[in-house]
Amino acid sequence: QNLIVGGQNEEGVDVTNDLSYMCMEATMHVRLPQPSLSIRVWNCTPHDLLIKAAAVTREGLGVPAFYNDEVIIPSIMSRGLTLEDARDYCIIGCVEPQKGARTDGWHDAAFFNMCRPLELVFSNGMDKGELIGLQTGDVEKMTTFEEFFDAYKKQELHFIEMMVHADNAVDYAHSVRCPLPFQSCLCNDCIEKGISLQEGGAHYNFTGPQGFGIANMTDALLAMKILVFEEKKVSMSEMKQVLADNFGKGYIPKKALELTTEVAKQLDANGVEVTADTIKTIYTTFTEASHISADKKARYDEILKMIEALPKYGNDIPEVDAFAREVGNTYTKPFEHFTNNRGGIFQAGLYPVSANVPLGYQTGATPDGRLSNTPIADGVGPASGRDVKGPTATANSVARLDHGIASNGTLFNQKFHPSALSSMASLEKFVAYLRGYFDQKGMHVQYNVVSKETLLDAQKNPEKYKTLVVRVAGYSALFTTLSRSLQDDIINRTEQGGL
Repeated sequence: QNLIVGGQNEEGVDVTNDLSYMCMEATMHVRLPQPSLSIRVWNCTPHDLLIKAAAVTREGLGVPAFYNDEVIIPSIMSRGLTLEDARDYCIIGCVEPQKGARTDGWHDAAFFNMCRPLELVFSNGMDKGELIGLQTGDVEKMTTFEEFFDAYKKQELHFIEMMVHADNAVDYAHSVRCPLPFQSCLCNDCIEKGISLQEGGAHYNFTGPQGFGIANMTDALLAMKILVFEEKKVSMSEMKQVLADNFGKGYIPKKALELTTEVAKQLDANGVEVTADTIKTIYTTFTEASHISADKKARYDEILKMIEALPKYGNDIPEVDAFAREVGNTYTKPFEHFTNNRGGIFQAGLYPVSANVPLGYQTGATPDGRLSNTPIADGVGPASGRDVKGPTATANSVARLDHGIASNGTLFNQKFHPSALSSMASLEKFVAYLRGYFDQKGMHVQYNVVSKETLLDAQKNPEKYKTLVVRVAGYSALFTTLSRSLQDDIINRTEQGGL
């Protein structure tokens, strides 16, 4: 459910009216996670409407989400929409723009973890003893960063192609096994053509798989480029071992328990007695990495500090941000060459919903310093805690990505301390900051306005925070109903103190 205010009509005239303000006022009163409230912003959006939107943001409900007409309209026109239809877009689901009553978008067709291809570069396509990727060569024999980066792009494209084939297989099955006549009745063109949405009855037909992990891959690939290939402070074999050993930090408790269970079952199957002490020893080995020598751990800490000292995406560093744009395009651009079974095309999005947490759990350590089994950066924002120069610097970095090519939507999360929006003057600054970000061609942004202390207390005392609403990805939810891992991911987002 997505309620949207502001924006323009098919003739390009601003449609802000009394109801726009009433919807936002009602949102402040009911304080519910649904319907999700969004606002379309363009160069004719009244300043008063943005001030009102900022006041709603200050309430800490995770709404409204802000969308930039100046990016979205030309973006979806590049996918075949007419100017009139593009101007009349709405947001469905999380952050996906589409023309109502004429589109079958199949948004969220798949989720693509951009970190996994890098793992398969290091393993030469192998995973758990099986060849699942391409054999791009032994990394220890690679002599240039260009060769290494090219191997990453090949692995990524291989899995993109597999994902496209899988999506088209599912699409075909839907058309044959599960056409939906009632849903199709809500699409004008299906009625005219006499065929269902699943058979290609819509005027506009898309398939939209989402990618995430741009920040991790930008920082990771730059770390490889600088430390391994340019400065040669870390050898390739050493980096490979560092990642395999998770920087000497051991595994998170959930993974350690999973591995302990596997080892205990193997021992028991081999006739070895498994006692409580055995379980404790195995678990401690996994959580404390006690099998790694002190000398190795010291070296791993040294490498981790070198990685942490490198420039990171999200800090308004043009060279880093330009590379982030290139990394993002390695995922988004290939989709321009693929078609679906409904006579339409694929279009990429850059957002995870909340898949960055469970898919991060399935992913090993990465050269940006991210530990094994921990969340991957969500959407187009920087990795948590890596943006250290304030919200404007972060927004400048994010705006340098090519948002227009991700016509299925992008997602940019930011978190502010409540004091940052406590006065009328701070609301004016907030609106100026938002305008600055959108003037640089950012597509979307949304905010949590809540302190870390409040979220931590809500974890400990959920009964006191039954109505606490937070923005997760393209949706809001009651904080206490979320999984612990998702709660932690929101808590760990960088908290901005002010503008």
